[in-house]
Amino acid sequence: MSQPSHPNISAIDFLRTRSLANVVQAEIERMIIDGELKPNERLNENALSQKLGVSRGPIREACSALSAMGLIEIIPNRGFFIRALSNDEAQDLSEARASVFGCMAMMLAERIKEEELAILRALVDKMEELVGLGDVHIYYPVNLEFHRQIATLSGNKRLAGIYGSFVRELHIQRYRALSSPDVLHVSNLEHRAIVDALEKRDPVAALVAARSHIMNGIVRTRQAGQP
Repeated sequence: MSQPSHPNISAIDFLRTRSLANVVQAEIERMIIDGELKPNERLNENALSQKLGVSRGPIREACSALSAMGLIEIIPNRGFFIRALSNDEAQDLSEARASVFGCMAMMLAERIKEEELAILRALVDKMEELVGLGDVHIYYPVNLEFHRQIATLSGNKRLAGIYGSFVRELHIQRYRALSSPDVLHVSNLEHRAIVDALEKRDPVAALVAARSHIMNGIVRTRQAGQP
């Protein structure tokens, strides 16, 4: 972490600002995912400052971080805008994500341990409980954790990093694709198929199940976007 350049700003003030910016970043990301901030909408710094009770400094720092994540676009002399993926961009990203996720599942099948299987099984069981509630707000974070665990347990940090970048850019599309209780159930059946393949230590089956899950999600996303 770089140190503050202004001589009158203490290290503790600098860290406090960074911590506040992280909180603001998480809230703006939530607003984007929940649809409170629409694609192509200009982010009103003054209104957001009043709503969150912070100065514009942490908001700008948070927006810069979200820009690096692909969720916000910075237009010179105009401000921060919520980035909108074109259909072609979303398709390309989703297909790339499917290939990387399938590859990580294949690698994991060759080395997975019993305690790691137990972690994944517990997450699938938890999602099954949440399916009955039909609330994507509760289901979605557990869904993210399931995918994150597979990326981490695969043991390849470079692939996990690439996958994470795809996930951040596709948050909105994925979230909306899970908006129906019926979709939640189908999605979690696919999660179980992935874990079943991992339990059999079958790399090919794991690759097919994981890639198919993402590719099916592309179809669900397209259907969710229909009027």
